[in-house]
Amino acid sequence: MNTHANTPAPDDLTLWDRTHNLHPWTGIRDWRKSDLLRVNTAQGIHIWDSTGKRHIDGPGGMWCVQIGYGRAEMAEAIAAQAMAMPYASPWSFTTEPAALLARKLAELTPGDLNTVHFTTGGSTAVDTAIRVVQFLNNRLGRPDKKIVLSREKAYHGSTYLAATVTGKERFKTRFDKADDLVRFLPDVNPYRRPAGMSVADWGDLKIAEFEQMIAEVGPERIAAFIAEPILCSGGVVVPPPGYHQRTHEICRKHDILYISDEVVTGFGRLGHWFASQDVFGFTPDIITCAKGLTSGYVPLGACILSDALMERLAGVEGDDVFYNGYTYCGHPVACAAALKNIEIIEREDLLAHVRRITPQFQARLRAIGERFDIVGDARGMGLLGCLECRPDLSDESYAKHLQFGAKLDAACEARGLLLRPYGNMAVFSPPLIITTEEIDEMFDIMEAGLTQLSAEYDG
Repeated sequence: MNTHANTPAPDDLTLWDRTHNLHPWTGIRDWRKSDLLRVNTAQGIHIWDSTGKRHIDGPGGMWCVQIGYGRAEMAEAIAAQAMAMPYASPWSFTTEPAALLARKLAELTPGDLNTVHFTTGGSTAVDTAIRVVQFLNNRLGRPDKKIVLSREKAYHGSTYLAATVTGKERFKTRFDKADDLVRFLPDVNPYRRPAGMSVADWGDLKIAEFEQMIAEVGPERIAAFIAEPILCSGGVVVPPPGYHQRTHEICRKHDILYISDEVVTGFGRLGHWFASQDVFGFTPDIITCAKGLTSGYVPLGACILSDALMERLAGVEGDDVFYNGYTYCGHPVACAAALKNIEIIEREDLLAHVRRITPQFQARLRAIGERFDIVGDARGMGLLGCLECRPDLSDESYAKHLQFGAKLDAACEARGLLLRPYGNMAVFSPPLIITTEEIDEMFDIMEAGLTQLSAEYDG
């Protein structure tokens, strides 16, 4: 049934959502019993739910609302482009917004990453990157050089190839993956290092494991290494200092392409347009991005390729057609939104703003880790943070962690802070426009929620 009342009652909306709207990552047996918070309006860093209650958006949507909510000029740019040219087939035409955005991204990316293939989001950007790697090695006559190295706790997307290289070890799914195309490296989280081991020695161990994996699989079979600069969905895991530079050097030595998944870390999250070169000191062969590219106002992603890679692709005779693309590649409305988003970030100097407020954000985060025994680790970089809790040391099961996360989420939501709990972890990636006063308010609420749960778990 497709009809509904012009002014549906709240109970009707809840019923229709439960009956017809299958949300991501929900249990098939009980999804119709879910009662998701319905949000109606948003402004700045705040979201108002259907009862009119205001909440701070701690995760920034899904790591993506860089410029904040309610930007009238974004709505105007989207509407103007929709009226002028809402869609053009990327197989037959180009548009001004697509050409302008491709050039702008080439200016913002590091090194020689100058070729942009637009996608529909982060997952399809990662799928495209892996297909580019496969395409290259097939053209070079190396059909066995196809394995991708990834890492435990990595999240790269939900499409087939992106899910294949996702290493969320706690998620046991019933979906098929191309397991023959991937090998996973052990956890790089310094919090997990053995007692008495320094972070530097932990870093050396991770590099040794990287080299050992290459030796065991064979460099002639390994096509690429895909890595988020910070493993975001894995719990905001910041690798040991020098990790990315050292793995990049090893990849160069063995002709392994480096794919930097900057779907979260791109567009200002760490105070720079991209984190690979400006923050971690290396220039990858491929960058994938999405999320902050449009601040979540409309879907858009991109796979950005280096000139050196493009020259290798073009330097072989034979069928050279790049049979990869999507109906909405370079969608003119999405590209117009991205251009306006970048304009706002530049005009308001949000990258410098992030760098200015990062010390306070990280100091408040780490102070919570020192204050509460229930918090095992407080970590992060830029406007990314994670509190990893240890609610019940006698039972570290995932089920117990999920139970704790749900309780912490409820305690903070009741006080006006929205979280995105990952089991026993609470992550933060608020809009980049957040002020120092709003940072304090956000972490004050978190402290109140942890105080409540500490009493319950210590009791």
